[in-house]
Amino acid sequence: MRQLLRNAAVGAMTIALAAALAACGEAGGGDDDDTNGGEPNEGGGTIGLLLPEDATTRYESFDRPFIEAKIEELCGDCEVQYANAGEDTNTQGQQFEAMLTAGVDVIILDPVDASATSSWVENAAAEGVPVVAYDRLAEGPIDAYVSYDNVRVGELQGETLLSALGDEAEGARVVMINGSPTDPNAAMFKDGAHSVLHETAEVVFEQDITGWDSAIANEEMNAAIESLGDDGFDGVYVANDGMAAGVITALSSAGITDVPVGGQDAELAALQRIVAGQQTFTIYKALREEAETAAEMAIRLLRGDALNDLAPETVDSATDQGVPARLLTPVAVTVDNIADTVIADEFYTVDDICTDDYAEACAAAGLT
Repeated sequence: MRQLLRNAAVGAMTIALAAALAACGEAGGGDDDDTNGGEPNEGGGTIGLLLPEDATTRYESFDRPFIEAKIEELCGDCEVQYANAGEDTNTQGQQFEAMLTAGVDVIILDPVDASATSSWVENAAAEGVPVVAYDRLAEGPIDAYVSYDNVRVGELQGETLLSALGDEAEGARVVMINGSPTDPNAAMFKDGAHSVLHETAEVVFEQDITGWDSAIANEEMNAAIESLGDDGFDGVYVANDGMAAGVITALSSAGITDVPVGGQDAELAALQRIVAGQQTFTIYKALREEAETAAEMAIRLLRGDALNDLAPETVDSATDQGVPARLLTPVAVTVDNIADTVIADEFYTVDDICTDDYAEACAAAGLT
């Protein structure tokens, strides 16, 4: 029916045809019907899934399969149209428009650049297509949002870094390598971390990293070392694990091995660095729960059902207020609780983490 309504806008003949189909019952008899002509709140439909990048293994290995599997479970007649933007905002905008043109009924969107999405989402709303913002709060009239409490992520990063510093936390000098300035999550991580660190420590060098680029993070860490000296800081806050790799490379090249470094995302390489003592902690966000919540939100919006328990909170974006939301709880991961978090949840297995290069370190950590 949504496709018929779009086509109706091109002329009176199409309007008449849509009315005739509705009168004959071929369109299901109402504006809430699905694209397959079933009864309202029943049957299948098409859900667009737009993810932001494929440079890491996260989206293809976890988010996408979790979302698609949950949609299949909840709606066996539903179809998923998938596209990955490869970290390119213009590409994602074209993918979004292509999905609208193809007649999808709902879109799940994890934006490359949340500040670029307002007109996209407005176009979707004009065509009656609900949009679920996934992981990042896209701008525009979003219908639902699921992510983690990203301020809490930053707080955990700050708390865990101070904990790693122990008795030396008071007055400690901290370098902050923040995420991309176009990512609203990065701003919340930073705010949360600052709220904790400023109570105890001093931030002596800070830089936002466009595009979360590990190579740029490496350059900025080198700049911090050059500016402060190799003994001019006591700990390094890094907004995610990908950039932590670049930071740790810079520290290692300078012969600095005794400074705690934190990240976020619980990437496999980061967990291996934690086991090996190169990285101090990461932040684990159970992606299955987040992905399955997004899938269920999309199905409910497809069927015209209330979100209720799925979105018990509201959040505000730069363009809209009161977006129905669910914010999940993150967990800090160190070498002491890897087994009780990512391994217990089967996010990664011991075999995944404890490859030959890390066998000795895993044994010392009690993982094998």
